[in-house]
Amino acid sequence: MALTREFINTIKEKADNDPGFRVSMLRSAVAAFINGEAALGRLTLRDYVNATIGFEGLAKGLGEFKPQSLMRMLSKDGNPRSENLSAILAYLQKHEGVSLDVVSVDKPRELENAWTCLSDWLRWDSRL
Repeated sequence: MALTREFINTIKEKADNDPGFRVSMLRSAVAAFINGEAALGRLTLRDYVNATIGFEGLAKGLGEFKPQSLMRMLSKDGNPRSENLSAILAYLQKHEGVSLDVVSVDKPRELENAWTCLSDWLRWDSRL
């Protein structure tokens, strides 16, 4: 099931108006990588980039990649090198003005607000 333009526009509008939502998207992408769900992490990062700075902006900010290369890296079947993924995450944190840290907890925490539903939807999305 492909994402509809309406859904994409809804995510963009929410990201434009809610900094907490943007940070939740970024956190969710990192959590997916940490929990062994690399495809979900890549696709969540891709959605985050599309909803915020775009791939042109990301490429310009990183200064060493073409937008098309970044799009491939963050696709379902993308396979970014760890150095590239690290550079992308570092830049996105800087751009968003946040610093994400890993904290050990006994039980996984529920995601906040609307992102919980969106994340669950993405897990069942046919892109995965």
